[in-house]
Amino acid sequence: MPGPECKWSAETGAPCGTDNSSGCLAPVFVYGTLKTGQPNHRVLLDGAHGRAAFRGRARTLEPYPLVIAGEHNIPRLLNLPGRGHLVAGEVYEVDERMLRFLDEFEDCPDMYQRTRLHVALEGARAPLECFVYTTATYPPEWVHLPYLDDYDSQGKHGLRYHPRENR
Repeated sequence: MPGPECKWSAETGAPCGTDNSSGCLAPVFVYGTLKTGQPNHRVLLDGAHGRAAFRGRARTLEPYPLVIAGEHNIPRLLNLPGRGHLVAGEVYEVDERMLRFLDEFEDCPDMYQRTRLHVALEGARAPLECFVYTTATYPPEWVHLPYLDDYDSQGKHGLRYHPRENR
């Protein structure tokens, strides 16, 4: 997580008393529609939401079930560590404004919950602790859906993601 010069709220996990010029960034692991080449990646590039800097490709250190679920075929990382696959994704360092935007974008805490997990970042020697948006509350049948290790909205699974603007 951030260095000692950056204080983080134990309650919200967000930076305390910082502004966007402070350089205080939080690592966020994205595994679904926010990844490069996926339908919602553009929101990470939009400076109006804050700052997001690509740090690298990564994989979870523990297996998780990554499923495509719901009527809009949304990728969901079920908060069941130790079950599923090592999940591929990307790490972005985001400022406080982008983190707050992502909370709203991911409908946190209702649809997703912002939790922490450790990833192996390509080229890094040590694991990195990141924020991630997981699903803790879901219909029991989701546990029995096929588990993916790398989400692609156009993948062989045949379950096309329905973007928000088309719902």
